[in-house]
Amino acid sequence: FRFKESLAEELRRADLVISHAGAGSCLETLEEGKPLLVVINEELMDNHQLELAKQLHRDGHVLYCNCSTLVETLQSMDLSTLKPFPPGQPEKFALFLDKVVGFE
Repeated sequence: FRFKESLAEELRRADLVISHAGAGSCLETLEEGKPLLVVINEELMDNHQLELAKQLHRDGHVLYCNCSTLVETLQSMDLSTLKPFPPGQPEKFALFLDKVVGFE
């Protein structure tokens, strides 16, 4: 799969997305309303992907595994257990920022 500027079209057509646990990849997929299976790269320094994947899993939005459990996870996963990801509310951050810098 060659480099692409955007995966938006592929995400729209997908029935399931299997991705690493990069924040951008996860959020873009979840905002598109697609089921997401996150495969953790355990060799990353400080394993920050695991932290994000675990939290999104605790919140019911993704399933996750590592490379050695991918096949087993695909065979046993139940996508019906996943909850929709709530839409972002950037206006709340803007209001907070206005208050912090004194524009309110």
